[in-house]
Amino acid sequence: MRQLFSSVLMAAVLALLAGCSEKHMILAEKKAVENGLLPAIQVKGTPSVKFNIHERMEYYNVPGLSIAVVKEGRIRWADGYGIANTETGKMVDENTLFQAASISKPVAALGVLMLAEEGLIDIHSDANNYLKDWKIPGNEHTIEERVTPARLLSHTAGMTVHGFPGYPQNDDFPILTDVLNGNGNTPPVFVDTIPGSIWRYSGGGYTVMEKVVEDITGVPFEEFMGERVLTPLGMSNSTYEQPLPGHFHDVASAAYNRQGKIIEGLWHNYPEKAAAGLWTTPSDLARYCIEIQDIVSGKSAGIISNESVVKMLTRLQNDWGLGPSLRWGADSLIFEHGGKNAGFTNTLVSFANRGDAVIIMANGDGARELINEILRSVSYYYQWGISYPEIAEPVEMPGEVDLLTGEYAYRIDDKDFVLKINTENGELYASKNEIKTTLVHVGELQFISEDGDRYIFSKEREPGIYSLILNRTFRLLKAKRE
Repeated sequence: MRQLFSSVLMAAVLALLAGCSEKHMILAEKKAVENGLLPAIQVKGTPSVKFNIHERMEYYNVPGLSIAVVKEGRIRWADGYGIANTETGKMVDENTLFQAASISKPVAALGVLMLAEEGLIDIHSDANNYLKDWKIPGNEHTIEERVTPARLLSHTAGMTVHGFPGYPQNDDFPILTDVLNGNGNTPPVFVDTIPGSIWRYSGGGYTVMEKVVEDITGVPFEEFMGERVLTPLGMSNSTYEQPLPGHFHDVASAAYNRQGKIIEGLWHNYPEKAAAGLWTTPSDLARYCIEIQDIVSGKSAGIISNESVVKMLTRLQNDWGLGPSLRWGADSLIFEHGGKNAGFTNTLVSFANRGDAVIIMANGDGARELINEILRSVSYYYQWGISYPEIAEPVEMPGEVDLLTGEYAYRIDDKDFVLKINTENGELYASKNEIKTTLVHVGELQFISEDGDRYIFSKEREPGIYSLILNRTFRLLKAKRE
């Protein structure tokens, strides 16, 4: 008996030590990621630069964020950083809710594929077959080709309206058909090119898909998704309800602009639930990723079948599947999606055939570069290969560098911005949205910033006038010096 007791005690001690060892290992991993943020650019011949997550949150004016990392098919670690609400002092933890923004779409796609498996919808048939009190308007583009659920999910239906700005708390909250008819704060949703002919991102298309789901099931979209998708996946800290019910307010993060200032009313509301309306956490989205990974690996009692997941992860136009974006292939296939609502910025990156994933959610408009730095840190530490700094080889600074300084105005999404270029200690800097970044000269009046932006300056015909092409997309003009 004494020998048996000793054996049991020894086994318990070994189990306890193993548990402590794993906890210390996970803590070390988390600390390495937190202190290993990497910029988009590393200058050749200079020491490698790494940042701490808290200092970069302050740098980018991001009050709070949350991360979940999946390894070997389970949540390896999850944590919150910073503050969720500066008015109440509520801090972010792993259960703090954020607006998922467009990550709402791939989760919503599961519901559509579920209805297809139940024979309630044919994803390759005309979506108008399922719509009742509102129909997709027909026109010259739909004579031979139709808007189908599969095309709506893969952004190939030829539909308008890229995304939605949401509605401040004191604004009227339109019903879904008002949004579709353009009676909200966005234009009407309609077909303006032949369905199936091109890929073009369309939140409007997902809003049509939301209406299809409601008309088929006869229940509100948020109720269907809650009962059939979120609850079965164990996403207990998630909801598609809009506006957000009061009992969630204490655990929901407020939204913040690029200056780190709280948005009036705390956040915007989104009647476009399938496109942008999910409130969730990185840990809950990790459960979505794990379910897809498990089904791919052979799980027989998944939320949808392996056949449906294969369809979801089949590369269509512009490397898009039925819901998520796709990258790489074979054993390294990645399904992913980003998200951007007013005051919230997020990303989800998950391997399909490996049990690895990372989800990052932040409560700031200026968090995209921060999220990319965290992705590079995670990728570097776990050797995933998804994101590494670009190595830039600097060349001698041009003689007319002082002539490049000044203010360059540009406009994006009907908003005016000013980009300031200045010199300091012989180096060129850019200040965008009050964030200052070093520019590395890599060619004839060509520069790369540490956050990965490309700056190409060129002389105009009039002396003293320079133009600037930013990221090969936006042309900015600097006025002649007085």
